[in-house]
Amino acid sequence: MPPDAPQARRGWRDYVLLLALACCWSSTYPLTKIGLGSFPPITFISARSLIAAGFLLVVLRIRGIQMPTDFKAWKLFAQQQTINSTFPFLLITWAQQYVPASNTVVLASTTPIFAFLITWAITRHEPATLLKLAGAILGLVGTAVIIGLDALATLDANILAEIVILIATISFACATIFGLRLTDYDPMVVAAGSLLFGGMVLLPFALIIDHPWTLRPTAEALVATAAMGIFSSAFGLMLFYMCLTRLGTLTTNAQGYLRIPIGVGLSVLLLGESVPPNLALGLVLVMAGVAAMTIPKDAYRRWLKRPRR
Repeated sequence: MPPDAPQARRGWRDYVLLLALACCWSSTYPLTKIGLGSFPPITFISARSLIAAGFLLVVLRIRGIQMPTDFKAWKLFAQQQTINSTFPFLLITWAQQYVPASNTVVLASTTPIFAFLITWAITRHEPATLLKLAGAILGLVGTAVIIGLDALATLDANILAEIVILIATISFACATIFGLRLTDYDPMVVAAGSLLFGGMVLLPFALIIDHPWTLRPTAEALVATAAMGIFSSAFGLMLFYMCLTRLGTLTTNAQGYLRIPIGVGLSVLLLGESVPPNLALGLVLVMAGVAAMTIPKDAYRRWLKRPRR
């Protein structure tokens, strides 16, 4: 069982990190849609991982921080990368060939629900409070409102791809729980080691299956892949482990709901995808869910005990 989540007092800077993480990861799905126009899924995931790892290793070198050389550290990096990136992103990248980016953003935002259920039913490493349950439900309702009833009615068209995305979100949820084992390491070290492992594991498969030297990627796809590597993967994974250390599993997972408005907005801006007309109502519900799942427990108790007029 993972160790208990840190109980240090949370400040506004911690929640700024959470918002920054949501911004980094919300760009993943529209950028993936662009990259898949030129790259097959395995090559795309391997390339973004190696770009991200290379970027972080350069930054670590500048900071004078050495990567660990012991087997225990790399075993943890390998396990975490498998459930947090390699496995789920292969699933999502494949599914995005059939599912619009905006729908993928919304489906992938259900991670907090699975994390809550796993925490409540299995690990119990954090208090799975009724307030967080209410936040999870609000987030789901907001998600449904954002998708719109018309979009929900068409789920059968690509039901397999959509189920695959949900399986990937369960893997993400497990990664946030078991990622607590890595809180003793510098977040940038964890991100660099994990991404390097993931990229190197997939590289032989990309060479054998995809023959990447035969590809003719567009400039747009190359920029999208580089942006994915640096912002979504490098900065995103580093921020993920920082948030995990400071905010714990359930609160870190709540950024999945913040990704919805950002990701849907980017899908509209970059891909020209349409959004439901009831987006505003959905965003209100989503933000209410995020607030319920992230509000500090002591602040909630003070609110309950405040004098009534």
